[in-house]
Amino acid sequence: QVQLVESGGGLVQAGGSLRLSCAGSGDVFKVNIMGWFRQAPGKERDMVATIQRIVGFEKYASSVRGRFTISRDKIQNTVDLQMDSVKPEDSGIYYCYEKTFDGAEYWGKGTLVTVSS
Repeated sequence: QVQLVESGGGLVQAGGSLRLSCAGSGDVFKVNIMGWFRQAPGKERDMVATIQRIVGFEKYASSVRGRFTISRDKIQNTVDLQMDSVKPEDSGIYYCYEKTFDGAEYWGKGTLVTVSS
């Protein structure tokens, strides 16, 4: 069973920075897409950023583009999210995500990020 374990969440002031990390336990060579999603209270889970494991193509939600940076280690099965110039609306539970080449999807349990104004 694939497990994704997030770390790095916490409380940060608006304008500050935070780095989230995720480590996956599955076969990294089966992984196609790696990424981060966010769920704020009372809202749906939305994509924050994704990256293709092999070629490194990145996608960002418009609300975070230019402030957040996703990176991955394509051999170690890790994906990070560098969050800079954070805003209160960036608060939520951040979930690590992986999708394999055969379409299987996996989620971490989430890590809470709270941005104070």
